[in-house]
Amino acid sequence: MRSMRFFNLAEPIFRSKQSELDYQDQVGLLRMQWRLGNRTVLSRFYTRIDQIFLLWGLITAVIFGIAQFCLMSWTMQAWLWSSLTGLGILGMVVLAWFWASVERLRWVICAWAGLMGLGLLCTDLGILGGWWPILLYLCPLWLGLSALGYLLTAVGMRSRAFLVAGGLHLLSIPLLPYTGSWQFLSTGIVMAGSLLFLSEVQWDMRPPVEFTLLTPVQRQHNQQQQQLRQLA
Repeated sequence: MRSMRFFNLAEPIFRSKQSELDYQDQVGLLRMQWRLGNRTVLSRFYTRIDQIFLLWGLITAVIFGIAQFCLMSWTMQAWLWSSLTGLGILGMVVLAWFWASVERLRWVICAWAGLMGLGLLCTDLGILGGWWPILLYLCPLWLGLSALGYLLTAVGMRSRAFLVAGGLHLLSIPLLPYTGSWQFLSTGIVMAGSLLFLSEVQWDMRPPVEFTLLTPVQRQHNQQQQQLRQLA
C-alpha cells in the first residue's frame, strides 16, 4: 500500500511526450522542426530537463568512446574528462535550477552534481594521482554512481522510470566482465543510451505540488494544463 501511495500508478512508466506542459517546463523549451517544402519530416521539443539528458548523453558518449577507440594517453583523457564533466555539471545546474526550484527538487540536482564530482575526483586520482588500481574499476564506478543518482531521482520525483534506469545501471555492473575488452563501450552504451532515451519520452512523476515560486497567472496555467492532461 505504501508503494501505491508513493508512486503515481495511474501514469504509465514511459509514454510519448505530452504537449500540455506546465509553465516551468515551457521555460527554455527547445523546439526542432525539419521541413521539406510543406511537409514536416521531423518535429521534436525538449524541455530543459530533456536538454540535460542530451548534454550528458553526448558527454558520456564522447568520453567512453574515446576511452575505447582512441589511442590517446590516459593523462590527456583525464584532462578531457575533467573538462567535459565540469561543463556538464555547470550546464546541468544552470538548465535545471528554475525547474528544480519550482518542483522543490534542488537537492536532486545537487546530489547529481556531487556524484559526478566524486566520480571525477576518483578518476583523476587514478590517472593523475597515480592510484592505478582505480583504473580497473572505472566502468563499475561510473555505472554505480549513475545508478545511485537515478535511484535518488526516483525517490525525489516518485518515478518508476528512474527506478528502472537505476536498476539497469546496477544490473550492468556484474555483466561487465563478460564484455571482455569492450567494457568502456558497453558502459557508454548503457549510460548514453539511457540518457538519450529519457530525453525522447515522457516519464512518470508524482502529482503536481503547490508551486509557491510561480505567480497566480502561472499557477492557473498549470492547473489548466493538468486538466488537459487528464482529459488526454
